Amino acid sequence: MMRIGIITASDKGARSEREDLSGPALKELVEEMAWEVVEYVILPDDQALLEKTMRRWVDELGLDLIFTTGGTGFSLRDVTPEATLAVADRFVPGIAEVMRQESLKVTPKAMLSRAVAVLRKQTLIINMPGSLKAVRECFAAISPALPHGLQILKGEASECGSPPKSN
Repeated sequence: MMRIGIITASDKGARSEREDLSGPALKELVEEMAWEVVEYVILPDDQALLEKTMRRWVDELGLDLIFTTGGTGFSLRDVTPEATLAVADRFVPGIAEVMRQESLKVTPKAMLSRAVAVLRKQTLIINMPGSLKAVRECFAAISPALPHGLQILKGEASECGSPPKSN
């Protein structure tokens, strides 16, 4: 079973001034894939705190996948991509490209997303949008490829297009 963490980046959410809808929606979507959400937190838009949390979840807890939601726009406080890039070992540009491409079918504002996806050790970290509707749309766009990508990352599957390993 894949072990998942969800970080909602929101100053207002962290101060309990706004209900987090995107984090719980991600939790539901992840659980529909029969994966387990083992960590969920709402943090302020603070780059150092976001980095620290992602590092701990990867380095100490060994999570398979971390979703962040929020903090990917143009606001000066939107620092989720910068925090994610700071902890990255390798980049996975296709995931964010697909999310923007699919979102552009719904709104031209999708091109303003600065979301990124990266690998740190054997953990995939994906920045998702902050809105409930956009989280659902983007998850639907990327979720078909995630199981295979995570299996390859963990050494549990063969390369794309290759026959499966026999046990």
